[in-house]
Formats: sequence, C-alpha cells, structure tokens
Amino acid sequence: MGKREQARIEAAFMRGDTGVDGGATEEETRDEAEVERDKAREQLLRGRAYLGREFLTWLLWRSESGDALVDFEGTGLVVLYTGRCTLRGVNGDVTELSARGALAPYSEQVKHSMDRGLLIHQARLRLTHGEKVYEVTLDAEFLDIRAAKLPELMAEEEDDRLLERLYLTEQLSGMVDALVQSFLAVRASRNWSKKIVPAMKSWMKGEDEAPRATKVQLARAARGA
Repeated sequence: MGKREQARIEAAFMRGDTGVDGGATEEETRDEAEVERDKAREQLLRGRAYLGREFLTWLLWRSESGDALVDFEGTGLVVLYTGRCTLRGVNGDVTELSARGALAPYSEQVKHSMDRGLLIHQARLRLTHGEKVYEVTLDAEFLDIRAAKLPELMAEEEDDRLLERLYLTEQLSGMVDALVQSFLAVRASRNWSKKIVPAMKSWMKGEDEAPRATKVQLARAARGA
C-alpha cells in the first residue's frame, strides 16, 4: 500500500467515514429516508415546536391552581384552559382530545396522555387581567395567536373602536409574551430538571391532585361565573 493510499484511509477514519476495519460507517450505509427522519426528529427536539409544547404543558400544570401566574402592567394574570386541546408526541403522532365540560383540559385522560409522553401542541386559553377577559388559541409551532376573542369594546365611534381593538390586541400579545418569558426563565434554570419536571410528572400521575376548592373555582371561571 502506497503512502498516498494510507494517508487517504487514515483521513477517512479521522472524519468518521470509515471504521477501524476500513469499512464504511453505519451513517453512510443507512437508508437516506432514515437519515432524513433522524434529522427531522433532531430539529423537532431542538426547535421551536418542542419548546412550545413544553411551554403549553407547563402552563396547564401551573394554571390548575387558579392563581395569577405573572404580573402584567401591575395586575396579576390568571390563565384557564378551556375547550379543545391537541396533544402531540416527539415522533409526530397526534392525539386529539375534544374537551367537553368545564375542566376537560385538566381531566385525568389528558394527564395520563401527557404522562405517556405526549405534550400539548394546541390549546384554547382564557386570560383574565383585572376586569378584562381574553380568549385565544395558541399553537406550539410558532406560538401563533389564533382565533382570539377580545374583551367587549367600550368606545362608540368607529375610529375609536378600531384604536381600542388594536390596543387590546397589543395587550393580548404582551400577556402571551409575559407568560413565555416566565416559562423560559424557569426552563433555563437548574430547578427545571431537579424540581419542576418531577413535580409535573407527579401531577400527571395524579399524585398531586388539586384541592376540590380549586376545581370548583376553575369550573366557575370556565362558565364565566
């Protein structure tokens, strides 16, 4: 074997193109479709969608207490999940749950699905900020605001109503941003894996069930009482 050939073989080994026996590594012999699936899975795990699902799942857990979750412009913001929510797994499997009843997103069925590895991908939320109540559907892919319902407009003139609608829309966007920032602060902390995830898993298993008083409070809120 010539020096050039030896150098080529050694260079291929250093790049990981060949193994110790000189044969091609597993990566090169794998089916192209399989490689693309793995790349897509990696992008999903590292991308915005997976983080968005973690956010929506964490927010459901936090919201069951019925307490204000963040302070927005000097007033506490209370979040309640209402209506239908969609759960999706890492591998792209989808399970849709049609929420029927005031506490459907907080049901044992949803919690058990999350305990088996699914995360919330899309959900309908009610945000209460002081006397104003907003409703919005959030999608984990880009945390898009969809099908938003704003508080009743107070202005009478058409131009004033347009300005008020724009203001309320900006407020809603700011509230969602505040919730996301609160999640990111927790997600980046050491407590996430040490305390938050174990607490969420216990909640999913029903080991940390919300008190009945809290459930009654949520039910009334869902009915708009």
